[in-house]
Amino acid sequence: MQCDLSNKTVLVTGAGQGIGRAIALAFAEAGANVAINDRDMPGDLPELLEQCARTSDEAIFCQADVSRADAVSEMVEQVSDELGVIDVLVNNAGISQPKPFLQLSEGDWDQTLGVNLKSVFLCSQQVLPGMLKKGGGCIINIASELGYLGRAGFAPYTAAKGGMITLTRSMAREFAPTIRVNAIAPGPCDTEMLRSEIKTPEQMEQELDIPMQRFGKPEEIAATAVFLASEHAGFYCGDVLSPNGGSLMR
Repeated sequence: MQCDLSNKTVLVTGAGQGIGRAIALAFAEAGANVAINDRDMPGDLPELLEQCARTSDEAIFCQADVSRADAVSEMVEQVSDELGVIDVLVNNAGISQPKPFLQLSEGDWDQTLGVNLKSVFLCSQQVLPGMLKKGGGCIINIASELGYLGRAGFAPYTAAKGGMITLTRSMAREFAPTIRVNAIAPGPCDTEMLRSEIKTPEQMEQELDIPMQRFGKPEEIAATAVFLASEHAGFYCGDVLSPNGGSLMR
C-alpha cells in the first residue's frame, strides 16, 4: 500500500530518538515536509535532517519543551513560518520514570504528566486552529498498551497514557469530520527507553512473554502512523491501533 503524503507538513514531537525518530523518517519517506521536535538537540542532527531530506521536500528541527505553553506556541509558529500550515500532528513526546508508588514525589508526577499528557493538550490546541481554517488535518497520539494494562512502578506513565487514549476519543468526537484524531498504543518496542528500564534477566523474560516472542520495531509503529495520516485511513475516527505482538491477549 503506497501512502503519498507529498505537500503535507508534519510535526512529530519527541522525535530525537526511538519511535518518534522512526515516525519522522517514515513521513519523510512518504514525501511529507517534516518538523522534528525534541527537548534536546540530537547529537547526529545533521545526519537525521539529511536522511529526511533525501525523500522529503524539507525537514527542520524545533527544539522545545512541549510541556510548556510558551515553548509550544513558538514551535508551532516556527513550523508554520518555515513549512506552512501543519497538516499532521504526531504527539509522541514522552518520558518514563519508574518508581514505586509510595516513593513518587509531586514533582515526579507533574513532570511525567506534563510531558506525556499535558503536551498533547498544548500541541493540539495550538495546531487545531490552522487545521480547521484549512479545512482538514490529522492528529495522531502515541499512547501505550500500558494505558490499558497499568503496571506496578509506572503509575504516572500509565495514568498519562490512559488519559491520552480517552483524550483522543474526546477530541475525535469534537472535531470530526474535519479533523481525524486517532491513537497508537504500542506494545513493548526495542527503544532506548525500554532498554533502560530492563535491569534483570527476569524483567527481560517478562517483556518477551508475548505471542510474537520479540520486541516491536520502531519502524512498525511508524508505518502505522503513516497509514493513519493517509487517505487509506479516511474512516478511522477516535480509534486506537495497538501493534503489540499479541501482548494484550495475555
